[in-house]
Amino acid sequence: MRNSLLFIVIISLFAFTALGASFWASYALAGVSYSLFDGETLDGWQVLTCEAEVVDGCIFIKSGDGVLASEKQYGDFVLELEWKALAEDNWDSGVYFRCPLPAEGAPWPEKYQINIKKGEDGALVGVPSTINDLCKRGEWNHFKITMKGSVLSLEINGQYAWTYEQIEVPEGYICLQAEVPSGGQFLYKNIFIRVLD
Repeated sequence: MRNSLLFIVIISLFAFTALGASFWASYALAGVSYSLFDGETLDGWQVLTCEAEVVDGCIFIKSGDGVLASEKQYGDFVLELEWKALAEDNWDSGVYFRCPLPAEGAPWPEKYQINIKKGEDGALVGVPSTINDLCKRGEWNHFKITMKGSVLSLEINGQYAWTYEQIEVPEGYICLQAEVPSGGQFLYKNIFIRVLD
């Protein structure tokens, strides 16, 4: 009887531990920051209709029109990343959030995108009032994107840029845009996300 009870307890603990490990591996802990890019591989990303590789600890957007999409979808979060445009002029890329994967035949999702385009760096695409002048040409720039409910806000290089309160989609992928033929190559690094309650 005692051995049977001990066996049941051991099996129960094993099942609980395995279930817990599986749960935490599948879902991000709220309030905990973790890296979306390990600095060595593209693990955790889907590379769609473009070419990307890891160079010197950075994601290097090498060629094509497409996106690198996160494997998981996110709702409320704080996303921080650094980016650098390699083109001297007419650079163009962007960061998508709460978006679907691109429709068949399309290189990018329809929305939502924070632009990284010369003259519109840091602007929310489709919202002209979000254009600002906080990005540094030819240098590394830091974005802090906070998405909570329907409210989106952006800090650029440690400075408040804007807040927009009409995000309608509750969750989706995070994507880095490749628009190399017309916008040049880009580097991304230090990509961290913190899931909010």
